[in-house]
Amino acid sequence: MTIEVVEQSADSLREYGKIPISFTVDSRYRVEAVDRGLGGWRLTEEPVAPPYVKDYDDVGDERPLRWARRWDMSNWVLLAAVDRGEWIGAAAVARDTPGANMLEGRTDLAVLWDIRVRPDRRREGVGSLLFHRAVESARASGCRYLKIETQNINVRACRFYASQGCHLRAIHHHVNDDFPDEVQLLWYLRL
Repeated sequence: MTIEVVEQSADSLREYGKIPISFTVDSRYRVEAVDRGLGGWRLTEEPVAPPYVKDYDDVGDERPLRWARRWDMSNWVLLAAVDRGEWIGAAAVARDTPGANMLEGRTDLAVLWDIRVRPDRRREGVGSLLFHRAVESARASGCRYLKIETQNINVRACRFYASQGCHLRAIHHHVNDDFPDEVQLLWYLRL
Protein backbone atom coordinates (compact mmCIF):
# COMPACT_ATOMS: atom_id res chain seq x y z
CA MET A 1 0.00 0.00 0.00
CA THR A 2 1.33 3.43 -0.92
CA ILE A 3 -1.13 5.50 1.09
CA GLU A 4 0.00 8.83 2.50
CA VAL A 5 -2.02 10.98 4.90
CA VAL A 6 -1.34 14.64 4.21
CA GLU A 7 -2.70 17.90 5.59
CA GLN A 8 -4.80 20.01 3.25
CA SER A 9 -6.08 23.59 3.30
CA ALA A 10 -9.73 24.64 3.42
CA ASP A 11 -9.36 25.29 -0.33
CA SER A 12 -9.49 21.51 -0.76
CA LEU A 13 -13.07 21.15 0.53
CA ARG A 14 -14.43 20.53 -2.99
CA GLU A 15 -12.09 17.55 -3.42
CA TYR A 16 -12.81 16.45 0.15
CA GLY A 17 -16.55 16.41 -0.52
CA LYS A 18 -16.16 14.13 -3.54
CA ILE A 19 -15.48 11.22 -1.21
CA PRO A 20 -18.82 9.64 -0.26
CA ILE A 21 -19.70 9.37 3.42
CA SER A 22 -22.83 7.28 2.81
CA PHE A 23 -23.18 3.79 4.23
CA THR A 24 -25.76 1.01 4.33
CA VAL A 25 -27.74 0.67 7.53
CA ASP A 26 -28.46 -3.03 7.96
CA SER A 27 -28.37 -3.09 11.77
CA ARG A 28 -28.62 -0.64 14.63
CA TYR A 29 -28.14 -0.53 18.36
CA ARG A 30 -31.31 -0.52 20.42
CA VAL A 31 -30.40 1.74 23.35
CA GLU A 32 -32.12 0.91 26.63
CA ALA A 33 -31.72 2.41 30.07
CA VAL A 34 -31.00 -0.18 32.77
CA ASP A 35 -32.88 0.56 36.01
CA ARG A 36 -34.01 3.92 34.56
CA GLY A 37 -30.41 4.80 33.78
CA LEU A 38 -29.06 4.15 37.28
CA GLY A 39 -27.66 0.83 36.06
CA GLY A 40 -26.20 2.34 32.90
CA TRP A 41 -27.23 1.64 29.37
CA ARG A 42 -27.57 -1.50 27.29
CA LEU A 43 -26.85 -1.43 23.56
CA THR A 44 -28.25 -4.42 21.71
CA GLU A 45 -27.55 -4.87 18.02
CA GLU A 46 -30.62 -5.70 15.98
CA PRO A 47 -31.18 -6.05 12.23
CA VAL A 48 -32.82 -3.30 10.19
CA ALA A 49 -35.23 -4.49 7.52
CA PRO A 50 -35.19 -3.41 4.88
CA PRO A 51 -31.66 -2.01 4.88
CA TYR A 52 -31.29 1.58 3.66
CA VAL A 53 -28.56 4.04 2.74
CA LYS A 54 -27.71 6.91 5.09
CA ASP A 55 -25.79 9.88 3.67
CA TYR A 56 -24.76 12.52 6.20
CA ASP A 57 -23.96 14.90 3.34
CA ASP A 58 -27.69 15.02 2.57
CA VAL A 59 -28.56 16.23 6.09
CA GLY A 60 -29.04 19.98 6.50
CA ASP A 61 -25.87 22.03 6.09
CA GLU A 62 -23.44 19.20 6.62
CA ARG A 63 -21.70 19.04 3.24
CA PRO A 64 -18.00 19.89 3.50
CA LEU A 65 -18.28 22.80 1.06
CA ARG A 66 -20.63 24.53 3.51
CA TRP A 67 -18.37 24.22 6.55
CA ALA A 68 -16.30 27.30 5.67
CA ARG A 69 -19.50 29.35 5.36
CA ARG A 70 -20.67 28.28 8.82
CA TRP A 71 -17.45 28.34 10.82
CA ASP A 72 -14.04 29.91 10.98
CA MET A 73 -11.93 26.90 9.99
CA SER A 74 -8.57 28.46 10.87
CA ASN A 75 -8.18 26.00 13.79
CA TRP A 76 -9.29 22.97 11.78
CA VAL A 77 -7.03 20.35 10.26
CA LEU A 78 -8.11 18.64 7.05
CA LEU A 79 -6.44 15.36 6.24
CA ALA A 80 -6.43 13.49 2.94
CA ALA A 81 -5.53 9.84 2.47
CA VAL A 82 -3.88 9.73 -0.93
CA ASP A 83 -2.90 6.67 -2.95
CA ARG A 84 -0.84 7.31 -6.09
CA GLY A 85 -2.07 10.91 -6.23
CA GLU A 86 -5.76 10.02 -5.79
CA TRP A 87 -7.85 10.92 -2.74
CA ILE A 88 -9.30 7.77 -1.19
CA GLY A 89 -10.25 9.13 2.23
CA ALA A 90 -10.39 12.29 4.30
CA ALA A 91 -10.90 13.49 7.86
CA ALA A 92 -11.52 16.85 9.53
CA VAL A 93 -10.45 17.75 13.05
CA ALA A 94 -12.04 20.86 14.58
CA ARG A 95 -10.87 22.72 17.65
CA ASP A 96 -11.34 26.12 19.27
CA THR A 97 -14.13 27.21 16.91
CA PRO A 98 -16.74 29.68 18.20
CA GLY A 99 -20.26 28.55 17.41
CA ALA A 100 -19.34 24.88 16.93
CA ASN A 101 -21.42 23.43 19.78
CA MET A 102 -19.75 20.02 19.63
CA LEU A 103 -16.61 21.68 21.03
CA GLU A 104 -18.50 22.67 24.21
CA GLY A 105 -16.66 26.03 24.30
CA ARG A 106 -13.50 24.21 25.40
CA THR A 107 -9.99 24.79 24.12
CA ASP A 108 -8.65 21.43 25.35
CA LEU A 109 -11.10 19.45 23.21
CA ALA A 110 -10.88 18.54 19.53
CA VAL A 111 -13.68 16.95 17.54
CA LEU A 112 -13.23 14.43 14.77
CA TRP A 113 -15.77 16.36 12.72
CA ASP A 114 -15.85 13.99 9.81
CA ILE A 115 -14.09 10.90 8.52
CA ARG A 116 -14.81 9.25 5.20
CA VAL A 117 -13.30 6.58 2.97
CA ARG A 118 -14.23 5.80 -0.60
CA PRO A 119 -16.53 2.73 -0.63
CA ASP A 120 -14.17 0.72 -2.86
CA ARG A 121 -11.30 1.33 -0.39
CA ARG A 122 -13.09 0.58 2.87
CA ARG A 123 -11.76 -2.21 5.08
CA GLU A 124 -8.19 -1.60 3.93
CA GLY A 125 -7.04 0.32 7.02
CA VAL A 126 -7.51 3.78 5.49
CA GLY A 127 -9.88 4.86 8.29
CA SER A 128 -7.34 3.77 10.91
CA LEU A 129 -4.58 5.76 9.20
CA LEU A 130 -6.80 8.86 9.14
CA PHE A 131 -7.92 8.35 12.73
CA HIS A 132 -4.35 8.05 14.02
CA ARG A 133 -3.30 11.21 12.18
CA ALA A 134 -6.35 13.00 13.63
CA VAL A 135 -5.26 11.91 17.11
CA GLU A 136 -1.71 13.14 16.45
CA SER A 137 -3.05 16.47 15.22
CA ALA A 138 -5.29 16.98 18.25
CA ARG A 139 -2.49 16.02 20.62
CA ALA A 140 -0.01 18.35 18.88
CA SER A 141 -2.43 21.26 19.26
CA GLY A 142 -2.50 20.75 23.03
CA CYS A 143 -5.91 19.09 23.29
CA ARG A 144 -6.56 16.63 26.11
CA TYR A 145 -9.51 14.85 24.47
CA LEU A 146 -10.79 13.90 21.06
CA LYS A 147 -14.58 13.73 20.77
CA ILE A 148 -16.46 11.82 18.08
CA GLU A 149 -20.18 11.75 17.31
CA THR A 150 -22.04 8.93 15.67
CA GLN A 151 -25.52 7.47 15.87
CA ASN A 152 -26.93 4.12 16.90
CA ILE A 153 -27.59 3.33 13.22
CA ASN A 154 -23.87 3.35 12.42
CA VAL A 155 -22.85 0.12 14.12
CA ARG A 156 -19.65 -0.24 12.10
CA ALA A 157 -18.50 3.23 13.18
CA CYS A 158 -19.25 2.42 16.83
CA ARG A 159 -17.17 -0.75 16.61
CA PHE A 160 -14.39 1.17 14.85
CA TYR A 161 -14.17 3.88 17.52
CA ALA A 162 -14.24 1.30 20.31
CA SER A 163 -11.41 -0.60 18.57
CA GLN A 164 -9.39 2.65 18.44
CA GLY A 165 -9.59 2.99 22.24
CA CYS A 166 -12.48 5.47 22.43
CA HIS A 167 -15.01 5.30 25.25
CA LEU A 168 -18.74 5.89 24.91
CA ARG A 169 -19.39 8.75 27.34
CA ALA A 170 -22.79 10.19 26.36
CA ILE A 171 -26.06 9.00 24.86
CA HIS A 172 -28.67 11.49 23.71
CA HIS A 173 -32.15 10.62 22.48
CA HIS A 174 -34.26 13.02 20.38
CA VAL A 175 -31.35 15.18 19.22
CA ASN A 176 -32.57 15.51 15.65
CA ASP A 177 -36.27 16.06 15.00
CA ASP A 178 -35.81 14.94 11.39
CA PHE A 179 -34.58 11.53 12.57
CA PRO A 180 -36.47 10.83 15.82
CA ASP A 181 -35.47 7.15 15.94
CA GLU A 182 -31.75 7.88 15.86
CA VAL A 183 -29.78 8.12 19.09
CA GLN A 184 -26.65 10.26 19.27
CA LEU A 185 -23.62 8.48 20.72
CA LEU A 186 -20.60 10.54 21.81
CA TRP A 187 -17.24 8.86 22.06
CA TYR A 188 -14.14 10.33 23.74
CA LEU A 189 -10.48 9.46 23.56
CA ARG A 190 -8.13 10.80 26.21
CA LEU A 191 -5.00 12.03 24.47
